[in-house]
Amino acid sequence: MDKIAEVTKRPADVVGLHFFSPANVMRLLEVVRSKHTAKDVMATVMQVAKKIKKVAVVSGVCDGFIGNRMFEQYVRQSFFLVEEGATVQQVDKAAEAFGFAMGPFRVGDLAGNDIGFAIRKRRKIEQPDVIYSPVGDAVCELGRFGQKVGKGWYDYEAGKREPVPSAEVQACIDKVRADKGLTPRAISDDEIVQRLVLALVNEGAAILEEGIASKASDIDMVYLTGYGFPLTWGGPMLYADLLGLPKVVELMKGFAGNPHGDPAFWTPAPLLAKLAAEGKTFN
Repeated sequence: MDKIAEVTKRPADVVGLHFFSPANVMRLLEVVRSKHTAKDVMATVMQVAKKIKKVAVVSGVCDGFIGNRMFEQYVRQSFFLVEEGATVQQVDKAAEAFGFAMGPFRVGDLAGNDIGFAIRKRRKIEQPDVIYSPVGDAVCELGRFGQKVGKGWYDYEAGKREPVPSAEVQACIDKVRADKGLTPRAISDDEIVQRLVLALVNEGAAILEEGIASKASDIDMVYLTGYGFPLTWGGPMLYADLLGLPKVVELMKGFAGNPHGDPAFWTPAPLLAKLAAEGKTFN
């Protein structure tokens, strides 16, 4: 966004509007402010969002903005979980039992797994230190891009959207485990939910510290209106507050002891560590 602004003659008039799919249904609109965007432009855009009945949340410029930047960490953990021993169905059912509208693998099949596949290819070049389980790429290399091609993490019958467990996908996951010398372990639904949700929380804390989001409630609104986060928990940052930030840090330190889930990621973001130590909350 900043680069686009810098090559125009009116950089102050450049602003991003990130609608969520399907745009006629989803209420969330991320309004992306560049370092050049003028205040009157922001005011106009926020009024437009209100007129078209969208929930507008202001985001700074970064890869993925607020929602997708956090969601990448959620997806990474879902891949690690199936690599370590969970099934695709278990991960989705655990997320849905927690209250998500859809589990991560069902979301991938609906949105198109080729989107994440393309992002991971870019990550390997631009950010080679970002670790992904190979299961996602292995499934995509089989041409399993989701509902639009009738097969993704699940199989789909022609004309139907009901997910059917896939023997091919399970065989693919088994091969990844064998290639890495991993013996699958039993993973509880509680661990699944904690790793998925706290991955959102840790990245959200980094986003707050960087000023990409101005307040924790903005992040929560993104997840309530754009990502199917359960309303009963009020969003990932409020969930962390309710759980207690010292407890969040304790759980993350436990996850850091797992060599297969990117231990470095589970170092609490500085803001999270600071608030936990001070007995404070995000909201």
